[in-house]
Order: sequence, then C-alpha cells, then structure tokens
Amino acid sequence: MNKQRTYSYLAVVSSMLLWAMSFVWSKLAFDTYHPFTVLFFRLFIAALSLFIFSKLFGILQKVKKEDFKILLLLSFFEPFLYFIGENFGLQLISASTAAIIIATIPLFMPLIGFYFFKESVTRNNILGVIISVVGVLFVIINKNFSLSGNPIGYILLFLAVFAALSYTVVLKHVTSKYNTFTIVSWQNLIASIAFFPLFLFFDYPQFKEIGIFHIDFIYIILLAVLASNAAFLLYTHALKVFGVAKIGVYTNLIPIFTIIISFFIFEEKLDSLKYIGIALVIAGLFLSERKK
Repeated sequence: MNKQRTYSYLAVVSSMLLWAMSFVWSKLAFDTYHPFTVLFFRLFIAALSLFIFSKLFGILQKVKKEDFKILLLLSFFEPFLYFIGENFGLQLISASTAAIIIATIPLFMPLIGFYFFKESVTRNNILGVIISVVGVLFVIINKNFSLSGNPIGYILLFLAVFAALSYTVVLKHVTSKYNTFTIVSWQNLIASIAFFPLFLFFDYPQFKEIGIFHIDFIYIILLAVLASNAAFLLYTHALKVFGVAKIGVYTNLIPIFTIIISFFIFEEKLDSLKYIGIALVIAGLFLSERKK
C-alpha cells in the first residue's frame, strides 16, 4: 500500500470519527447553551474560518449575482433545516439512536437520483433500503412495541434526513459552477445569518448571562472547526482517491463510532433489540453499496 492510499484511509476514517463526535459535542454543548446559540456560533465560526482558509490559498471563487438564489435554497435545506432537525432531535433522543437515523441518508440517495436525474437503481439499492428501514424500526421501538424516546425527536431527525436529500437535489445545480470550498463557505455564512435573529429572539437573554468564556463553549468551537471544516476537508481529500462509490461504505462507521463514544461518555446502554436494529441498518447500507 503506497503512502497516498495510507493517508487517504486515515483521512476518511478520521472524517467519520469527527462526524460521529459531532453528535457527542452537540449533546455536551446543550448542557449549557440552547440550540440556536450552538447553531449560530457553530456556523459563523465555520464560515469565517473557511473563508479565511479559502482566501489565503486562492481557492475561493467569485459567485455570480444570479446564482445567489440557488445558494439561498441550498442553505435553507442544509445547514438551516438539517441542523434544526438534528440538533433539536438530539435533545429528545440519544446520540446513538440519532446517528443511526442520520446514517440512513446514503440509502435514499439512489432513489433520489432515479426520480430526479433518471439514474439507474439496482436491486441491491432497493433491498438495502428495505432492510435498513426494518433496522430503524428495531432501534426506535421497545420490546413492548412502544417508542423508545420522544416521538417528536424522531420526527425532527427524519426532517434532517429529508433536508439532506433535498440538499443533494439542489446541490447538483451548482457543483458544475463552483468548487466545494466556495459552496460550503457561502452556505454556512447564509445559514448563520438566518439563525442570527432566532438566536437573538430565543437564546440571547440566556447567552448574555453565560457568555462565550464558559468551558462548554469549546464544544461549539470543536463543532465548527473540526466537524464542519476539518472533517469536510479530510473527506474531500479521500474522495479524490477512492471515488464516490467506494467512499460511501465508510459512512457506516459514523453510527458505530457514535455508539462506542456515547457508551463511555454518556453511559448509553442498548438492549438486544436495538443491537439487532443497528446490525440491520449497517447491513442494509453495505448491501446498497454492492454492485452484485
């Protein structure tokens, strides 16, 4: 194995670990700060640092005036709507369960491609979706057939899934015009501006008492610099080496990492039914990635 592939393996695994940690860091940040505070500062710090980085290395492109409409729509779905679903959902259900639901996003990508862009869908894609949906049901339902956790939390997490899929459809219209650094920098900035009035109206009185010098503000910085920026850069590097088809399998690591980390940090314990559900979700993800 040459050095480039070794570094690429480390890069993709590190990006998945950082995205898994984002569920944990968000949970820890919510111990002190309200969701709109976390979202606004996370996106603002991420956008500011990525703009500076892109400008210094000469990779930030100038956006045409007529393309800002599509960037606004892109930012509405993700990060704005996606983070509302994910962050408010995380307050109502465990980090492990949230990671499992979010991990189903790649499953529905082929169906979105088929419906909107006439891309082919394989039998494995369909079987993978069915198996993983059954797995999600195992995760969210207790042995007595009651829901495990607050139902609103699940609705919010599936809202995040919907937002991510809608984002993919819109993204297809701008990737041919701008590089990923330009797109992500602008979508984070636009979303942070959108979250700012919500932060002022709902969270500012509480934030005024705590400020940014509380120890838990470090989790917001970690979310911005590592989960939103560093993980993205590592993933982009690995994507160039492995390609889209192969790198998709690595997303299966996110819920596994989240479950392990949550066990040690939050002492989240899962019953046998949920372990079966997790196994089914991951099996469905792997199956959907197989060509034969």
